[in-house]
Amino acid sequence: MVKIKNSLYLNDDNSINLEAWLHHAAVQRNQDDFQLIRQACVLSQIIGESKIISPTNVSCLQHGLTMAEILLDLHLDKETIAASLIYSGVNYAELGLETISEHLGPQVTKLVDGVKQMDAIRLASTSTPIYQAQLENIRKMLLAMVKDTRVVLIKLAERVATMRTLDTLAKETKQAYARETLDIYSPLANRLGVGQLQWELEDLSLHHLEPEIYDKIANLLQERLVDREAYIQALIAKLQTVLENAPLQNFQLYGRVKHIHSIYRKMQKKKLQFEELYDLNAIRVLVNTVQDCYSTLSIIHGLWPPVDGQFDDYIANPKSNGYRSIHTAILGPNGKILEIQIRTHQMHQESEHGLAAHWKYKETSQQNASYQTKIAWLRQVLEWQKELVKRGKATVPGLTAVLDDRVYVFTPNGDIVDLPQGATPLDFAYTIHSEIGHRCRGAKVNGAIVPLTYQLKIGQQVEILTAKQGSPSRDWLNPHLGYLYTARAKAKAHHWFKIQDYDKHVTDGQTLLDKECQRLGLITVDQEKLANKLHFRNKKELAAALGSGDLRITQLLNAMQAQEHLPRANTCIKPGILLGKSKGKLPDGITIAGVADLLTHTAGCCKPVPGDSILGFITQSRGIVVHRDDCSHILNIAPCRQKRLVDADWGGNASHVYSVDICVEAYSRPGLIQDISISVINEKLNLVALTSSHNKLEPTTFIKLTIEIPSLISLSRVLDRIKQVSNVIDVKRWVVN
Repeated sequence: MVKIKNSLYLNDDNSINLEAWLHHAAVQRNQDDFQLIRQACVLSQIIGESKIISPTNVSCLQHGLTMAEILLDLHLDKETIAASLIYSGVNYAELGLETISEHLGPQVTKLVDGVKQMDAIRLASTSTPIYQAQLENIRKMLLAMVKDTRVVLIKLAERVATMRTLDTLAKETKQAYARETLDIYSPLANRLGVGQLQWELEDLSLHHLEPEIYDKIANLLQERLVDREAYIQALIAKLQTVLENAPLQNFQLYGRVKHIHSIYRKMQKKKLQFEELYDLNAIRVLVNTVQDCYSTLSIIHGLWPPVDGQFDDYIANPKSNGYRSIHTAILGPNGKILEIQIRTHQMHQESEHGLAAHWKYKETSQQNASYQTKIAWLRQVLEWQKELVKRGKATVPGLTAVLDDRVYVFTPNGDIVDLPQGATPLDFAYTIHSEIGHRCRGAKVNGAIVPLTYQLKIGQQVEILTAKQGSPSRDWLNPHLGYLYTARAKAKAHHWFKIQDYDKHVTDGQTLLDKECQRLGLITVDQEKLANKLHFRNKKELAAALGSGDLRITQLLNAMQAQEHLPRANTCIKPGILLGKSKGKLPDGITIAGVADLLTHTAGCCKPVPGDSILGFITQSRGIVVHRDDCSHILNIAPCRQKRLVDADWGGNASHVYSVDICVEAYSRPGLIQDISISVINEKLNLVALTSSHNKLEPTTFIKLTIEIPSLISLSRVLDRIKQVSNVIDVKRWVVN
């Protein structure tokens, strides 16, 4: 059962005796600590002594002193105590952060601001108009908690102080606070391992939710208290004598009473009556070392027989919140079963105070929590959310979405960077600074080199490798390659290209356009017509827009695909690699001489796709065969057969797939063909055929793929994917001359 201490600062008439409380604090703190705590007390008294918190009818000063008293028992540092003293004044008496910074310093101000951000934890429906605002606040809350874990402890102390003052409120209000406490704050305290606060929050919640059950269990505990304590003390005395004769030093023994909510939960879970519970009391043994824990266990099992199935070794297998201890149940005198817990003094400190234990001697350690501590805390937050979801508690609106769509990563200095899910090291670099993004040439994640397209995961440490001078690559703006995910990073890279010289834009854009047309087999694109279609005055402006990044490749491909007729041209691709033809039947969609839905087939020689200029050739038995208008078979057709050529276009149906050939030139290596095939499959395209040839005089291999694509954009994307495969020299669409 949790016992709430009588506050030392209240007189008999419930007035506040501030000097009594300050004396209590001074006993526990050195002079330097006490000065800051006294200053916070004075500020809290000036601001909040007469300000009453509704609906609990407690002044801001009294509420702050209660919070500070709770945190003093957790041995927290002076900044945390000071922040807890004046936090109620910020929330209810309009005390500004500027005033806090002026009187108490920036560290206390940051803590108070972090606790204010944690106010986003509220029970509410996700359908409320403030849902999006809550979502953003919870993101800030997560960041605040990772930056400094002490803000969570202050928030928990505030909830404990509030729960102690609910007795005079209406039943509905009390129960709303209690439900919220059980659903959110108690699991959070458990996840942090702060048992001292968790137990009090749970007992107070049960007291307000089920007052009759709470009182019944409390009375039953009290009725048998004398007999139980006598029995426990007899066992402790016997064990004390035995352990004193063993080679153990600085051990400690005492009895522990299970708290009321834990008893209630066990009765509910196992459907037991109060009289059937055997572990209402337990003996706890504290020793110096882990080895002493197991030695003590052996001694206890030598004194009393262990109960089968009632042994848990949380030292070898700690709980998810870091709890470590050995639990065993023994059959004591008179056939009574008793639980015994064995742990070291350090384990006990961590069990009672959780993360607060790390701050007890903060003044003699590093001022900032280590990177590893922050990682551990972030994992605790994630486990807390998983625990709530598992219990069916959708109590934190938007938190699941936050954890699903946000990535929190660390700089080498331990600072937090908030990025969307899917962000890459390049996004991280541009978030830090534009110049770091521009000069980025590599990245390390947790000390290991990763590609710039690597998708970051929560809790990782990211280090950016930069050149002294450098500029972005145009590949970074290619959406198919996955270098950049965030709009902000894309805009920064795009802006860099935009501010370069116009002539350079024209040159770069023209090179990019020619290269794209060549690899897609669109050698004869009418660039002037294409420029007009995209609302540029001429092809030079189109090239400049493409070179500066104002025009994207995907926009260009859409315009090419919609262009109806392209002029003819001969295209020469490396000879001797064409290793066969694949048959392909084109579904409905082609229009022949203004009439749709005729029997048509795509030619196996040139394999036209939407965007190509095409002609139809009337055969005697197969209907009309559709060729590219620059196909060598069409260009070299006999004059007497030219009258069988008819005009054709793609019509309006774009829902079909079309067969195309792709030629890959690469340096030979094991697994090359497999990697190329996987690139095609990952684009969800159908690989119809694959053949290869190797020149023994050269270290290169030529691979021909036949794939089915829905559009030029899809073709461009798969060419990009294949180009990224290791050892690939060049990849382009196959066009027969």
